[in-house]
Amino acid sequence: MWLLDRDLWTEILNTLSKNMFRTFLTMLGVFFAMIILLLLLGATNGMSNSFDKIFEGTSSNSLFMWSQQTSEPYKGFERGRRIRFTTDDVELLKKQIPEIDIISPRIQLGGYNTPVSVYRNGRTSGSSVLGDYPLIDEVTKKNIVEGRFLNNKDIEYSKKVCVIGQEAYEQLFDKGEEAIGHSIRVNGVFFTVIGIYKKNENIDIDGDNAVFIPFTTCKKTFGGGNQVGFMAMTIYPEYTVPPIEAKIKKLLKNKYSIHPDDERAIGSFDMSRIFNSVSAFTGVLNGFSFFVGIFTLLAGIIAVSNILLITVKERTKEIGIRRALGATPRVVKRQIVLEAILITVFAGLLGFTLSTAILAGANVIFEGMENVPITNAIFSIPQFLISFFLLVVLSVLIGLIPANRAVKVKPIDALREE
Repeated sequence: MWLLDRDLWTEILNTLSKNMFRTFLTMLGVFFAMIILLLLLGATNGMSNSFDKIFEGTSSNSLFMWSQQTSEPYKGFERGRRIRFTTDDVELLKKQIPEIDIISPRIQLGGYNTPVSVYRNGRTSGSSVLGDYPLIDEVTKKNIVEGRFLNNKDIEYSKKVCVIGQEAYEQLFDKGEEAIGHSIRVNGVFFTVIGIYKKNENIDIDGDNAVFIPFTTCKKTFGGGNQVGFMAMTIYPEYTVPPIEAKIKKLLKNKYSIHPDDERAIGSFDMSRIFNSVSAFTGVLNGFSFFVGIFTLLAGIIAVSNILLITVKERTKEIGIRRALGATPRVVKRQIVLEAILITVFAGLLGFTLSTAILAGANVIFEGMENVPITNAIFSIPQFLISFFLLVVLSVLIGLIPANRAVKVKPIDALREE
């Protein structure tokens, strides 16, 4: 096979080594272009990883919904009517909206954003007290540092147990004091602490000054009938959230006789909108980085072509002699294209090595730092393979320019060249 021809590669290496300094300068363009491309891709991936870290623990297809006041009169009802969800709504949505994967109702003592006095040994904390199901942990994951979160047994037997946040712990207990198994008082009712959670460093809906108690216990102990203040849901991955959100609101508006155009009666927050916006942003940034990097790479390869054109001109007599001795245009063209490939591939691999080292060093430096917008900045294997493939393809195409110039020279004219 001609690609394994030892004489061919010896001749190519001899040609490139005749002027090492020029060969070195030719490689620099591709070398730095590859570094720029891979560093851009690595930095973009690092930003994407940072966004993923921010959203870690929160379902990307989650939807939160709560009741508010109407803003439009409808069917004899005046505007300003207070809507209150009930546990019947939870069952209704489960039956009528099959796209819902998880639905977890919540009761909040004192209402939204209203702290409740929680006592222990003369100390108090103004905490949010939330009656929840264990399913809420699948929608917004809690970072449990000690003990456990609520489970189905707590719900089934309406146990007087609670999970408290780190801030609530610091206000109710001494530093280093054991909290698990000890009791706190919520509106005069004792609850045993079974877990402590720490606020996530990413999106956190509840904060770390909250007290979670079983939904059934909250309803039986503090009343409120079958009212629900809040519903957290996740939608099956094969569906997009906005259409399902509209479908849920339409169903609830029909039930509560709310004007179809009333946008204030039912409040909602679609987490997927943020995820999609961030994904679109990182996608555009990735594409832009690749676009800039490829054109930088193209500029470096064009420099290789220009140098090879000069080399071909200098080797006109040599090429003429080879043609006169029987070398076909294909053989001459093949050697020059292989020279272009060898220069670009070797320079590209050096750029790959250095850019990998730079990104690895940056990751070590940034690892222990806070508020750094880049996490684990590294380009992926597919990105490198695509870049390397384009590098080879471009080197072949660009190498054809001096190669075609070389074979156009007639042997008799080349032999006359001084």
